[in-house]
Amino acid sequence: MGYTGSLFIIAAASGTGKTSLANALAGSILDICISVSHTTRPMRFGEKENLSYFFVEKNAFEEMIAAKEFLEYAEVFGHYYGTSQRWVLEQLQSGKDVILDIDWQGAQKVRRAMPESVVSVFLLPPSRDILRHRLETRNRDSAEIVADRLLKADSEVQHYNEFDYLVINDNFDQALMDLKNIILAQRLKCHRQAVKHKKLLAEFLIH
Repeated sequence: MGYTGSLFIIAAASGTGKTSLANALAGSILDICISVSHTTRPMRFGEKENLSYFFVEKNAFEEMIAAKEFLEYAEVFGHYYGTSQRWVLEQLQSGKDVILDIDWQGAQKVRRAMPESVVSVFLLPPSRDILRHRLETRNRDSAEIVADRLLKADSEVQHYNEFDYLVINDNFDQALMDLKNIILAQRLKCHRQAVKHKKLLAEFLIH
């Protein structure tokens, strides 16, 4: 079997910075991409088909569910979101790593489906007070929604020990470096390098 990429799950509570870090990773490391989800919600201004999301009708999404085409999916505020197993496998088989930005429940499903390909990271803010401050200063949500997000964060953090790595996003550049190091360390594992560089190793092993 040829060299295949790894699937990096990054999970975190809302406001922790996972989307910004995932975008920065994809922009600073070669041969890595962010998973593009399918969704039934309408396209928003500035979004692009097949780049932001694969936008599909609800009945088409439900047909994909019935055909077990998703690694994981969820319904949020009346709209479906899901990760296509076929799309992820195509990227991995081409040698690319894939970043998957999902919650801990989705992470559980993906780990069960692809245990040998997954490396999982849980991202934490430096404190609960700082998370509250970040949510409040985004100016997106009401005080009630911020309170709900904090309660959800309390629940999500209970699952940190299900992940392979724990990264604290206190300083963005340091958190980005930590994530880069995780990705590079995975790429440099002996069994992965042996597959990628089998011709080089063969030059020595035949003598």
